[in-house]
Amino acid sequence: MSTGLKKEFEFYKKNQRDLVSKYKGKFVVIKDEEVKSAYDTEIEAYQSAQKEYKLGSFLLQRVEEGESSHSQTFYSRVSI
Repeated sequence: MSTGLKKEFEFYKKNQRDLVSKYKGKFVVIKDEEVKSAYDTEIEAYQSAQKEYKLGSFLLQRVEEGESSHSQTFYSRVSI
């Protein structure tokens, strides 16, 4: 995980309780240690965020309770 994304993920973990109370079950876009937007689906969040921000500069995170919600998903234009 890049340093920038690690910073965003640490923000999520530190604020997880508050984020769950506001956004439980949503996919949030985190950039510059701030929730920029929230969406019902991961694809909506990704499509919107990649139009506004450079890929690799934002974190998409599903907001759920507990450590089991901590995930890493990497997107690539390469197909197998």
